[in-house]
Amino acid sequence: MSRTCDLLGTGPMSGNNVSHSNVKTRRRFEPNLCNVTLTSDTLGQKYSLRITAATLRTVDFKGGLDSFLLNTKNAKLTDKAKKIKRALLRKQAEVAA
Repeated sequence: MSRTCDLLGTGPMSGNNVSHSNVKTRRRFEPNLCNVTLTSDTLGQKYSLRITAATLRTVDFKGGLDSFLLNTKNAKLTDKAKKIKRALLRKQAEVAA
């Protein structure tokens, strides 16, 4: 299983370990992934996702999964998130009609 965020696709970054003698060796910075279950108020459905802690804070700040997905550009979202967003838009169109 790859270590990427299910909503934004954040993955590992690379960098250097720098010792006291200034010797540099390569390393990986892994994202802080959390297994969470987020509820969509519009769809009335729960989604089990593996997202980074930073993304989880952003979802809480934006007011939940629905508003986070609707206010985020499709270019930033993963395929799984785009699928949930399309379902949200379909449901909103049904309710409006």
